[in-house]
Amino acid sequence: MPVTSLQNESTAMEDLLATFRYAGFWMRFWAYLFDLIVIWSINGLLIYPVFRALDLSVSGEELFKPVNIATAVTFYLYFVFMTKYLGQTLGKMVFGLKVVDLKGRRLSWSTVLFREWIGRFISVTVFIGYLIVAFLPKKQGLHDLFADTTVVHET
Repeated sequence: MPVTSLQNESTAMEDLLATFRYAGFWMRFWAYLFDLIVIWSINGLLIYPVFRALDLSVSGEELFKPVNIATAVTFYLYFVFMTKYLGQTLGKMVFGLKVVDLKGRRLSWSTVLFREWIGRFISVTVFIGYLIVAFLPKKQGLHDLFADTTVVHET
């Protein structure tokens, strides 16, 4: 590809990114809280009743109980599939937010898995991974920085 073609493509991408309104910490926080309520509801309506019906333990202090693993799987699958197929979760839909790739590409499986699974795990472990959204120019969390994504307001 000629250099001028790459420069034109780069300029077009910069113009596209300039039109985005980046979603700040509080908007993302409320969307995430909404998503946690959705996941809590799914677990309460599906996961826990199934475990009770099968007479499997849902109480106790064990970290790796089957019910805990099932609820963790629900959490991660919700974020991975919603982000991959819709570019947003229900919480982001309610607040008019969307995950975008900073290079203008469609979200790939590797990007989504890295952002929603590995990146989110690191961001939760190091809580500052979410707080940095308030201070970075493109309002990216640690998981966004890893995946080269950000969250924007839908137009």
